[in-house]
Amino acid sequence: MEKIAIKNRNGKKVAVLLEQAEDQQGLAFVMHGLSGVKEQPHIQAFAEAFLENGFTVVRFDTTNTFGESDGQYEDATTTNYYEDLEGVINWAKSQSWYQEPFWLAGHSMGGICTALYAENHPKKVAGLAPISTVVSGELSRQARGPENWQKWQETGWLEEPRTGLPGQMKRLKWSHAEDRLKYDLLPQAKNLTMPILFIVGEEDESTPPQHQQILFDAIAHDRKELHIIKDAPHTFRTPEHLQEIKQIMINWIKKYQ
Repeated sequence: MEKIAIKNRNGKKVAVLLEQAEDQQGLAFVMHGLSGVKEQPHIQAFAEAFLENGFTVVRFDTTNTFGESDGQYEDATTTNYYEDLEGVINWAKSQSWYQEPFWLAGHSMGGICTALYAENHPKKVAGLAPISTVVSGELSRQARGPENWQKWQETGWLEEPRTGLPGQMKRLKWSHAEDRLKYDLLPQAKNLTMPILFIVGEEDESTPPQHQQILFDAIAHDRKELHIIKDAPHTFRTPEHLQEIKQIMINWIKKYQ
């Protein structure tokens, strides 16, 4: 495992975690969601599924999150997360272990970013796993509720408690919502021609199963799977849920590797 600091297109530090396989069977990029970090247990579970199948795995903290990269969470946008994904992939192209097509996995906002990349560059992506993915800005607005969305716009801020840190709040600017509304995976879903794995928690209120079903149905081919994890919320945390999602991903990788 190697930690590497690279610069994004704006000159900000992006912290990268590289786990290189000795006998490399593939390459995978694994991406966290909004406010997430590369070491979260579910991100680790995704990485382990690839590592155990002989992949070199690249994880990274986007800018404007709570990890080791530059920037402030309050400035986070889908655009900046997507651009950092592009930047990490472009950096990887200069490395000896780089290969195409590669695999992409992302959670939540990392899901929409990896799926957008796959829509834009379908020939570069061998497999896509948008887990608990944001499907569109409009569906995000519906999930949060129009009243809450309006309050966010009126106050200029979305304030939420930080998980596992009692008394600490995370604050996100309204500009995040304006930016997210620009994105929608559905119009170009026809470009998602690679094998696709969907996993979502049964109790997910942010990116609920019905949103995943909408995108699933928009994909024309049959090399797609949708797994709903019983009693699980948006972010997988319990050992049972983590083991379940890891095994689902291992089975999927083996099927298409």
